[in-house]
Amino acid sequence: MRDLPSGTVTFLFTDIEGSTRLLTELGDAYADALAEHRHVLRESFRRHGGVEVDMQGDAFFVAFSSAPPAVAASAEAQEELALPVRMGLHTGEPQVTEEGYVGLDVHLAARICGVAHGGQVVLSHQAKDAFGREDELRDLGLHRLKDLAEPVRLYQLGDREFPPLRSLNATNLPALVNPLVGRERELEELTALLRNGARLVTLTGPGGTGKTRLALEATAALADAFPDGVFWTPLASVRKPELALPTVEETIGAKTALAEHVDQKRMLLLLDNFEQLLLAAPDVAALLARCPNLKLLVTSRTTLRLSGEHELPVTPLHDDDAVLLFMQRARAVRPDLAPSDAVAEICRRLDGLPLAIELAAPRVRVFELDDLLNRLEQRLPLLTGGPQDLPARQRTLRATIEWSYDLLDASDQSALGRLAVFARSWHADAAESVCAAPVQTLESLVEQNLIAFRAGRFFMLETIREFALERLRERSEEGAFRLRHAQYFAERAEQTAPGPGRADVGGHLAALEPDSANLVAALEFLVGASQAEPALRLAGALRLFWGARGVPPGGEALVERALELDDTVPPPIRARAVLTLARLVGSGGEVQRAEELELLAQRLFEEGRDSFGVALCLLGRSLLAVRRSDLDVAADLALEGSRLAETLGNKSLRGLAYNNLGLIAYHRRDLTSAKRFLGEAVAHWREAGNTVGAGATLTTLAFASFRAGHLSEAEELASRALAHNRAIPHELHAAGALELLGQIAIERHDLGQAGHRLAQSLAIRRDLSERADAADTLELIGVAFAPSHPAAAARTWAAVDAFRAHFKLPAPEDSRGAIERAVDECRRSLGEQHFQDAWAEGSALRLDDAIDLALSVSEESASVA
Repeated sequence: MRDLPSGTVTFLFTDIEGSTRLLTELGDAYADALAEHRHVLRESFRRHGGVEVDMQGDAFFVAFSSAPPAVAASAEAQEELALPVRMGLHTGEPQVTEEGYVGLDVHLAARICGVAHGGQVVLSHQAKDAFGREDELRDLGLHRLKDLAEPVRLYQLGDREFPPLRSLNATNLPALVNPLVGRERELEELTALLRNGARLVTLTGPGGTGKTRLALEATAALADAFPDGVFWTPLASVRKPELALPTVEETIGAKTALAEHVDQKRMLLLLDNFEQLLLAAPDVAALLARCPNLKLLVTSRTTLRLSGEHELPVTPLHDDDAVLLFMQRARAVRPDLAPSDAVAEICRRLDGLPLAIELAAPRVRVFELDDLLNRLEQRLPLLTGGPQDLPARQRTLRATIEWSYDLLDASDQSALGRLAVFARSWHADAAESVCAAPVQTLESLVEQNLIAFRAGRFFMLETIREFALERLRERSEEGAFRLRHAQYFAERAEQTAPGPGRADVGGHLAALEPDSANLVAALEFLVGASQAEPALRLAGALRLFWGARGVPPGGEALVERALELDDTVPPPIRARAVLTLARLVGSGGEVQRAEELELLAQRLFEEGRDSFGVALCLLGRSLLAVRRSDLDVAADLALEGSRLAETLGNKSLRGLAYNNLGLIAYHRRDLTSAKRFLGEAVAHWREAGNTVGAGATLTTLAFASFRAGHLSEAEELASRALAHNRAIPHELHAAGALELLGQIAIERHDLGQAGHRLAQSLAIRRDLSERADAADTLELIGVAFAPSHPAAAARTWAAVDAFRAHFKLPAPEDSRGAIERAVDECRRSLGEQHFQDAWAEGSALRLDDAIDLALSVSEESASVA
């Protein structure tokens, strides 16, 4: 005993599995086999410096001065042994007495050996750390061992497959290294179902949505509730239904039929990826009927359709959670890098996706989130470096989707490819018209979880969409079906667009709203395919929609490219597309260019003898003249447009004409005439059924009351206008009402309320790319936070001043006095030098950066208040 290692020691216990059975099977030969077993072990112990502490029957207790030689001796012996020997290793600091080792470390090493299988080497967490070579070990998770109060984490040497350990909480669940992201509600609901009466719960959803990860989290959380074991059986590689239950038997180490093995045991079985084995559902039902204490958790694209089955759909993650998961996976791909560098590396793999991320902030901030997620999904093989202990089909997105696709019949495969031409979502009518996909086919794909249905529309995940498009290209059908898609949406946009016989702008916006992504995709295809006339028809029909809902990235460039395609398209069609471009550039501040485009459109309408279009251009040019404060020109254009509207007898054009005349009178400070004209405009708008026009004019009426000094009346009208525009909804017009409410709050010296209202208006105008109007709001919001943030206010005003100077835009007069007073006060507060420094910094800011600065200051002020 004096030669026993002391200090930090690694213990090795060995034992022959099933020695009694082997004695029966081998008979007299067992003595020779046992002698050979002892020889192999003792030689291995000797070569690696092990000291034999004890030997009883066929079991050894050996001590090593460190973990690496103990592991080496175990591995070497297992290579040479003919009998099935289980081995357990643990590192600790036991007490050495004259009788040998004493303490908990001895008992722990023996218990670890006791739960192992023949041929298996199992290490404690302490032995794993002392060994130091984690790449040679497999994490077996936490296990409760006999006589030990707390569970211990165990590891297996090598990759050989064994049944679950024989611990008190028998399980083969893999270790879950990363925390579950964004599934708190589903996890709570799932665990509650299984803890209570549900005996069969099926997680359904398309491949890649995280069904397996959620199921593993739930089963791990429930391990203590099932004393006879919790087991995971991956079934992705099993194609024959008759092999479903035998595969489960093999996985859990059953020596008899599964029902006989389970019998009265309280067990939870996770059957993962059951969708290709649905014909085995009756076997599952029979198993549950035979085993009253058994519960099953199943993951599948579809339900098993069994009595008592509880379905829990697993939908895609929300955006914020998806970003966190993206970061988590980025770090998994490049664990050698710092978090920010890992994200940057993945973004480089995504072809330089513009991504701004602040890892030091309390929460992740990501810009262009939709673009990020879509681009991530469009790189199906990206995460090929995923965990190697996952099934092959779960290591890449592509493998997961291929798995689901291969289970479809030929007609559904064909339909899935055609439906991929839709962007984001579509209506059943569109699917039938574009893809010849009837409702029955859509229902089949929904049941297979390859598309989803909610709120009356069908959806396809971008990952699935890219894969389906590849299949469509393989069939050489992509061009034909993209053309059908583009033509369908061009016709739909044109049919609903307001014109001489249609004034329902709100209905037009509502009709196109769900298909905003499809409209962009259609225009992109038509421009790329040089389909000039349908491209220009679509571009012209999008003027009011994009004006109300915001211009998508690249929208302006698309319209310009459409206009470059072919100048032989009929002039009125071309003119409507020119009007759309004028609307877009004008909202960005390019008033002079917008006027030139409006004049070009007017000449094209005149060439095509389209009087309605001519009147529209006259009135549009009138509004642009108001913007640059040329009121005489604005009045002449408005009167000419008004006369043409009267000739045509078009009530909607009349409403626009009177609106412009009222606006001109307002800027001339003829408030009596302004209110009269604006009242006439509202009446004409309403008679025409144009609720959008009426909402815009209501806001102008409120401004007229404000200028007249009637604050209560102005507030009442602005509040009505806000409610009216949000009911349509028309957020751009709502932004005007919010701005006025902010100005009223400034006049009442309620800067907190002013900042809140103006920030709402500014955010809307920023999101809708209305930069010219946003500059006006930005100037006002500086007044609201000038007392508490004078330097930020000075930068804001300077940025607005630089923007207006660049585009030669005059400043509005409504709140000029309040703004000038705030600037003077800010100058006194900062001192002249600091004020000039802040102004110089602001002059160098882009307007968009100044808007972000102002909104962040407003948010900070609101949180302090």
